[in-house]
Amino acid sequence: MKYPLLLTLAALYTACAPAEKQPAEAEASSQEAFVANPQPVSEQEVKTLEIGAPAPDFHLPGIDGKFYSLADFEGAKALAIVFTCNHCPTAQAYEERLQSVAAEYRDKGGALVAISPNSPLGLLYEELGYTDLNDDYEEMKIRAEAHNFNFPYLYDGDTQETSLKYGPVATPHVFVFDANRKLAYTGRIDGSEKPGTANAEGLRAAIDAVLDGQPVAEPATKTFGCSTKWGWKLDYKKKMNREWAEKPVRLSKLDEEGIKGLLKNEDSGKLRLINIWATWCGPCILEFPEFIVLQRMYGARDFEFVSLSADNPEQEDKALAFLKEKQAACPNYLFSKDDKYALIEAVDPEWNGALPYSILVEPGGKAVWKHQGEVDFYELKRVIVEHEMMGRYY
Repeated sequence: MKYPLLLTLAALYTACAPAEKQPAEAEASSQEAFVANPQPVSEQEVKTLEIGAPAPDFHLPGIDGKFYSLADFEGAKALAIVFTCNHCPTAQAYEERLQSVAAEYRDKGGALVAISPNSPLGLLYEELGYTDLNDDYEEMKIRAEAHNFNFPYLYDGDTQETSLKYGPVATPHVFVFDANRKLAYTGRIDGSEKPGTANAEGLRAAIDAVLDGQPVAEPATKTFGCSTKWGWKLDYKKKMNREWAEKPVRLSKLDEEGIKGLLKNEDSGKLRLINIWATWCGPCILEFPEFIVLQRMYGARDFEFVSLSADNPEQEDKALAFLKEKQAACPNYLFSKDDKYALIEAVDPEWNGALPYSILVEPGGKAVWKHQGEVDFYELKRVIVEHEMMGRYY
């Protein structure tokens, strides 16, 4: 009697147990699990691939969770590999043109793939003044989704192995290969980075020549853009961080009239972001370092961050100690009175008084953004960089 019971249990287990993954399913699962882990790279000479050279193969993760190699584009008679990135204003200026080229040549035998060559380790906050996103893998996903990229966007920031083989000098830098994957063109997309002033003529001419079986008239050109951020530039990054940490941090007191003047913003000629915080406010403490990042990103442009502490005046030393710990090398103020309701009215009569509170004002005092509670810094960076006083391009 026990054997039929065992057979029944075995049948039930087989029916309920998950099916064994097929190789393709297992591969897809591992691809979805990719987690970026940028590594320092040994300094070395970088040479740009020469005309006629074969395309080096690669195995890189895309923002869609898949891994790509040259084999994924084997049906293309012309393959354009564009080294580009999130942060560079020149690269951003060409995004729509790359989308146009990808769409136009898809049915003509051409393919376009973008690779981000930059190591997140080699990128300074001060180099992010024209962007809302850095060059790490997760933020590449955000950029591609927000701008509806219609081409694969691959990440090479962990080891930069592929980028070292191709040798892009700047972003963007184009490499166009023929059907045999021999390099036919390397250089710029076109001769004018400002959107609306050119239409990827250099890239289009190269692809057209390859599809027609003809040599490219000008096979190698110079390319203008942001230098590739190699993973051996860590010493310079440490130097910049050290210099920022050594900047003086001060705290001054302001009364109601001083705060109203701060909000009127008649003296700076800049976008002014004001954050009202306190040392006893948990969310304030947690998010405060991100405001300092904003100052480092945009401070060389028409932007300034100002902190305004709602601590009691007798807590000045405590507030200053916190600001020094967070390296708040920016204008910092402390309300000079205990009357918090006077502070609320001076800042914004519409503010209900809960901390943290942040407000972005133009010269003249017009508030273009305000937020009660913890800030979504992706949203705030977009607001800043897309303001007419700032912008994504030179």
